[in-house]
Amino acid sequence: SSITHPRVGQRLELECVSTKEDSGVFWVRLDKAGILHFIVFISHLARVTFEGNEKTSVRFDATKDNRFYRLVVKSFSLRDEGHYFCLMNMNQMLYFSPGQPAFFPVVTTTAATTSPAPTTEHGITEKDPCPKTPAPETSKEKQLDVFCDIFIWVPLAGACLLLVIALAVTIVLCKQTRRRRCRCKR
Repeated sequence: SSITHPRVGQRLELECVSTKEDSGVFWVRLDKAGILHFIVFISHLARVTFEGNEKTSVRFDATKDNRFYRLVVKSFSLRDEGHYFCLMNMNQMLYFSPGQPAFFPVVTTTAATTSPAPTTEHGITEKDPCPKTPAPETSKEKQLDVFCDIFIWVPLAGACLLLVIALAVTIVLCKQTRRRRCRCKR
């Protein structure tokens, strides 16, 4: 669908087309905070599984017709805003769709009139519907980097320390063995 600014309560239909043999499609939404939300998995046999391993959803409908995988937001609301993506797993490769932005229009107020603003989110204009990658200096990314660093560097440093200790023990034992051999009478 080409709707980028749905209204409250409006039905929003999205479609994903598979060009090859696939094993199904995942629909996900990237919210304004940059968090991915799983919506539904549609198998190649048209079986649907929504969040929480549910077969139906109050907010969404999902169908498959030949190569067309459809997601319907039944009644668009503020919590449904974001970029929608379909993901396909083909031959152990994960493919992402370009993404469909769906945001309420941003309204600016002046002294005389109220009109929609040209930007929809984080400097994305209507001419550029693709999301921009946030700057690496953002505090959320730094927090995630520190968290990841702890899980990577602490075990790595521990493993290196164990290797150094094992090497030192091996060297000491080898020197003791050589000294005993040299002291033997011939």
